[in-house]
Amino acid sequence: MKHAGLILAAVVAMSAISSPVLAKGEQRAWVKEVPDVQTWKNYSKIVATDELGKFIIDLKTNDIYFFDVNLFNIHADFVLGVLLKKAWTADNVREYNKNYERVKPKFILGYLTHHIKVDRWSFSFWEGDKIGPEDVLRAQKRLEQVFFQKGLPFRPDSPMQQKVALDVQKKGLKFVTNDEIYKSSPYQAFTKGKAVGKLHVVPLGTAYESAVFDRHDIVLLQESYPDITPVAGILATAFSTPLSHVNLRAGAWGIPNAGDKKARDKYGKLDGKMVYYEVNDTSMVLREATPTEIEDAKNKIAAAKHVTLPKADLDNPRLAMLTRMRAKDVVLYGTKAANLGEIVTANLEGVRVPAGFGVGFFYYQQHMKQNKLDAKVDAMLADPKWTDPAWRKTALATLRQQIQDAPIDQPSLDTIYRRVRLKLGGKGVFVRSSTNAEDLPGFNGAGLYDTFPNVVGRKAIGEALKGVWASVWTLRAVDEREAFGIDHKQVYGGVLVQVGVNATAAGVLVTKNLWDLTDDHSFTINAKFGLGMRVVEGQKVPEQIIFDPTNDGTKIISRTDDPVMLKFDGNGGIKEVPVPPGEGVILTEERAKALAEQVRAFIPVFTHGQPLDVEWVLEGESFWIVQARPYVGG
Repeated sequence: MKHAGLILAAVVAMSAISSPVLAKGEQRAWVKEVPDVQTWKNYSKIVATDELGKFIIDLKTNDIYFFDVNLFNIHADFVLGVLLKKAWTADNVREYNKNYERVKPKFILGYLTHHIKVDRWSFSFWEGDKIGPEDVLRAQKRLEQVFFQKGLPFRPDSPMQQKVALDVQKKGLKFVTNDEIYKSSPYQAFTKGKAVGKLHVVPLGTAYESAVFDRHDIVLLQESYPDITPVAGILATAFSTPLSHVNLRAGAWGIPNAGDKKARDKYGKLDGKMVYYEVNDTSMVLREATPTEIEDAKNKIAAAKHVTLPKADLDNPRLAMLTRMRAKDVVLYGTKAANLGEIVTANLEGVRVPAGFGVGFFYYQQHMKQNKLDAKVDAMLADPKWTDPAWRKTALATLRQQIQDAPIDQPSLDTIYRRVRLKLGGKGVFVRSSTNAEDLPGFNGAGLYDTFPNVVGRKAIGEALKGVWASVWTLRAVDEREAFGIDHKQVYGGVLVQVGVNATAAGVLVTKNLWDLTDDHSFTINAKFGLGMRVVEGQKVPEQIIFDPTNDGTKIISRTDDPVMLKFDGNGGIKEVPVPPGEGVILTEERAKALAEQVRAFIPVFTHGQPLDVEWVLEGESFWIVQARPYVGG
């Protein structure tokens, strides 16, 4: 994604190729053919899960150069410093960049990739390259003459290049997509690391609601789960995206987390045993732990994580609209609402947030006290059996049901519903959590609490409010807070009520490249048709792209394969419907650019310096921002 660099590498390389005699162990900065594996390894490097090499074809002479990517960071370093011997000036870079246009004045600039996990090869071009079919065919013909791997397929990296791929296919050149490579991979690393713990193989068919984990388990999941309580490591046989809740959890906890489609066959015999687990980019290790490793794990005292919660104001019943809310109001309405309020009140051109208002901590506390539920919380937390995961799960389920069954204060509900009718037009609304224990730097709490979509009518809104309040006490939320040293008695359930958007598509954007951490420009965007809940559940592979807003480069990682989507039901709530045939691509370059422009506009609102995790919905061709928080991941 980067197209800037230093001239220093080129200067060093020029001195290397000017010497007619090479000392033992040295190599030239470039070669004109790669006849074998050893030469390939000399001139390539491993980047994440791939071996990457680069080549340049001189259009005038037809000479090809395979340059040492360990010496030259990008093509421009080699072209300007070695081939053209020109200084790194703005005019020279502009002239060089013309080689990414459809009609290229001097060079074809390409990539060679060995996809290690699937042991496949391809050649490709930067996703912003407007290369045409004839130049793709020319590059393939030249590679066939001088590269040891024969029959290389073309790998299109952008929507425009995918159209070119169909053209070259008609002329006999095979192509392979990133989507095909991603979905065929038997292994995917999500969070690298090491751990020692007891292997817990979750049997097929285990319902999410009945699964109980110990914090010291290394769990082997055979199905996609929408969430998980804190564990020591995760290995899954079904995996989708780095932005699923389970993978975000693992990143926040800093635990090893990977997917291996054959994990059950390989490691099932270790179920119940203490194991050593290590995850790397292209491989993993899972074996019985040695006595020394087990002893070290027992003696290790993990550095305690303590997240400081914003102090809660429990005395203010005001229902503030987002247009009247600022970041400081986190003490009244929770972080989710306050963050959106800060974006809205910044009045940024082109940034769209659905209208909404906050139902503050006052109303949660009122409900708990009026129904004597606060005393039940105290008794539960003080019970000696609290440390037993199974007991804790049952006790929390009982408490949630009591919160849901308790009568809501009717004058308060009247006031809240009046605001829905007068300020939000009486339309179906999203009733969303906005506690003081989520969306914080170091603790984003993604998916811990519940959201109720398309809520219609006074009674339904009352039930949804109680549902959000009850979700303060889900097992996943409680165990997550315990892992971060958060005092449960200081957690309060705020609510954000927003106009519901019956989304064409929805998803998540993170303001960093999760596939290449050396890229400091690009955004990772996930999307699915319909409402956004399916994106983070991890049940199906979403559409995934990397978008570089500095040059509108769009790199395709995968396309969604979900045949159904969620839409509003006319009577309230949601329903599952088939994705209409011919819907095609969600994240076109134009849409990705429009979304990225909105996000870039409000990044300055946040001063913590971390990447942002943004939830968005698409209505027709218009984007809405529905959440923004610090990204906490691997």
